[in-house]
Amino acid sequence: MKILSELKYDSDGLVVAVIQDRDNDEVLMVGYMNPEAIKETLTTGRVCFWSRSRQKLWIKGETSGHIQTVESVAVDCDGDALLIKVDQKVAACHAGYRSCFFREVSPNGESTDIVGEKVFDADDVY
Repeated sequence: MKILSELKYDSDGLVVAVIQDRDNDEVLMVGYMNPEAIKETLTTGRVCFWSRSRQKLWIKGETSGHIQTVESVAVDCDGDALLIKVDQKVAACHAGYRSCFFREVSPNGESTDIVGEKVFDADDVY
């Protein structure tokens, strides 16, 4: 896959992957991919990441069933980030929200408010 050699990976061999809902453009989450995760994503049509904490590949939804089916993949102008539009089943966030970006920072930066709705109970899934 030519794209694997054209990307600019960080010192850990990773690129940022922004995951966006294909229907409404909502940013659902951000993850990291190494070449193997990118290849898995492109060949299977299911989003695969490199887990920095577990040091292994993981397919989004492998535990929860909340899979992300790839609709399109774009690369940014610097070649160091991907934008992946997906069909999201249920939710992207492990805390129970559709998007991982469910908290809004106050103008003074002193607090955050929950602005998203929970769509599932994380205790029932994990």
